[in-house]
Amino acid sequence: MEATRTKLWTKDFLIVSLINFTITLIFYLLMVTIAAYAVEHFHASTSTAGLVSSIFIIGTLLGRLGTGRIIGDWGSKKTLFCGLLLFMLSTMSYFIAGNLPLLMVNRLVQGIALGIASTATGTIIAQILPADRRGEGIGYYSLSAILATAIGPFIGILLTQLFEDYRMIFVVDSVLAIICFFMYFMVTVPDAPKKAKDTAVKAGFKVTNFIEMRAVPIAFVALVIGFAYSGVMSFMTFYAKELNLVAAGSYFFIIYAIVILATRPFTGKLLDTRGANIIIYPCLVLFAIGMYAFSSATTTIAFLIAAACIGIGYGNFNSVAQAIAIKVTPNERLGLATSTYFIFYDLGLGVGPYFLGLFVPSMGYGSIFFSMVFVILVSIVLYYFLHGKHENLKQAKIL
Repeated sequence: MEATRTKLWTKDFLIVSLINFTITLIFYLLMVTIAAYAVEHFHASTSTAGLVSSIFIIGTLLGRLGTGRIIGDWGSKKTLFCGLLLFMLSTMSYFIAGNLPLLMVNRLVQGIALGIASTATGTIIAQILPADRRGEGIGYYSLSAILATAIGPFIGILLTQLFEDYRMIFVVDSVLAIICFFMYFMVTVPDAPKKAKDTAVKAGFKVTNFIEMRAVPIAFVALVIGFAYSGVMSFMTFYAKELNLVAAGSYFFIIYAIVILATRPFTGKLLDTRGANIIIYPCLVLFAIGMYAFSSATTTIAFLIAAACIGIGYGNFNSVAQAIAIKVTPNERLGLATSTYFIFYDLGLGVGPYFLGLFVPSMGYGSIFFSMVFVILVSIVLYYFLHGKHENLKQAKIL
């Protein structure tokens, strides 16, 4: 019985992780190509193209905002079904988005769908993981998203090189979305017990019915970190072309994923045994170093070294921070904790591309990325005051 209770790699863990991988892959595949599509097909400006890219994340934020409450009322599995259905339909709707406003609306709706589905998958994972291995399990689960951040952009850039028509990107995304929807029917995880759903939220409109306050401090740090990283995600294609490092740009996310795959097993176990500080502080320092290298890169080697540092730093921070948000929250409010964390994180990712895009004409990409080094350094101070100085081994093992 004990061995069963502490098992990580169950069928449902693998299927839910695969669902999360697929929807995240579609997200990143579009993220690195949709801005160029808006410029080429609708003659959008740089800032507008940035908005086309980032409005998806704003939609994701909106989707997450009420999902924690919905999970408390409906259960995580029914919520996942609704999210995947809407995600599949909105992915297929790119074929009929014939002008810029329609494209933005569809991006927004698809973002809402991703917010609902990914919050549900994160909650299901938190529910089925053994409590004594939750940090390790979330670390492995988050690898599904990390792999998607590498494979998605790689496929997207490859498709733009192989096919002149962007419709092939939409075909690939639609097929993946359909497969993802039907994977739902392989999930056998039961919904949370009625008692847990009843006690998760109270009747009436209250902030605590939509936001888990115990998760807010670490979520705010994630907002700042997401803002710092957002430019890398949205402007990679443009920046790599400017530096004549297009090949390096296509491999940036591959290196990013490899270093996370190599380090994630260790960081997850460290979180469970020694707490978050021993991981977070080095990760943020490495992220700052990587961003500096990225902003000043002139060669392929420097570009890929930056990818490795950003991967170790930013990539591991994100999974550990998500685990912190869950560890400090009672089990019956895991859905709210998951949605709260990603609401703040998505806000940083969503606002960043549009805001930074406004300064591209006057500052250039390199200067913008260099300024993000100072944002990351500020986040270290924020982490110390909001969570780090309160961290201890006992708190790190809160169930």
